[in-house]
Amino acid sequence: MTTEPLPVTFKYHFKRGNNLIEELVIALHPESLDLIPEQKQALPPWSLLEFERCPNCPDSMDEQRHCPQMAALAPVITKFEDILSHDTLQLYVISSERLVFQQTTAQRAIGSLMGLMIASCGCPHTAFLKPMARFHLPLASEEETIYRACSMYLLAQYFVRQKGEKPDYDLTGLKENYHNLHLVNTAIARRLRTASLTDSSVNAIVMLDLFTKAMPMVIEKALAEIRYLFVPYLQH
Repeated sequence: MTTEPLPVTFKYHFKRGNNLIEELVIALHPESLDLIPEQKQALPPWSLLEFERCPNCPDSMDEQRHCPQMAALAPVITKFEDILSHDTLQLYVISSERLVFQQTTAQRAIGSLMGLMIASCGCPHTAFLKPMARFHLPLASEEETIYRACSMYLLAQYFVRQKGEKPDYDLTGLKENYHNLHLVNTAIARRLRTASLTDSSVNAIVMLDLFTKAMPMVIEKALAEIRYLFVPYLQH
C-alpha cells in the first residue's frame, strides 16, 4: 500500500505584542507545488481577470474568469485591513524543517507571505519561482534572494541540458522572467489599491517589486559582489 506524499506546509503566525492577529497555513501540492486553496469562497470583483489585467497576461488565461494571483490573495488581504504598513509585528513561520522568527514591519511580514503565495498560485509569469517556494526562506535579504534566484536558475539549466536543449548560462532568461514579473506586480498593486482599506498589502507588493524591478539591471553587478564566495572553485 503506497502512501500519498503530504503537502508542503508553511504555518504563518502574526502577533502584535502578546496578541495573535492571524494564523495561516500555506499548503503546496508535494509534486506540482501548486498552492492548495482553502475552502472555496466568493471572490471580489477586483479579482476578475479583466480588472486591471496585466499587460503581459497570456492569451492562454482567457478561459479563466479570475486572476490566479488575486484568487489566491483575496482571502488574505481582508485579514490585514486593520494593519498599517509600519506596524511592528512578530512573525513566526513554521515548516517541517525549521522555525523562523523575526520582529519586523507589517509590510515585510505580509510581503513574505504574499511572495510564497504568488510563486505557487498558478500565474504563468510566477511559475519559475516554484523551486524557491518549495525551499521558502521567509524574510530573505536582497543578497540571499539574488543568491537563491540565480542558483535556482542555473540548476534549472542543468536539467535543460540533460533534456537535450541549449542551456542559458548567461541568465538572459532570468532577466526576462523578472522583467515580466515587474509588469505583473505593477498591475497587482493597482488592484490592491482598490481592494485594501489600509496600505499594508499594497506596500508589501511594492517592497517585493523593488527587488523584482532592479533584478535585470543588477544581476551582473550583484554576482560580481558575491564572487568571493566561490574562490575555492576558481583556484584550480
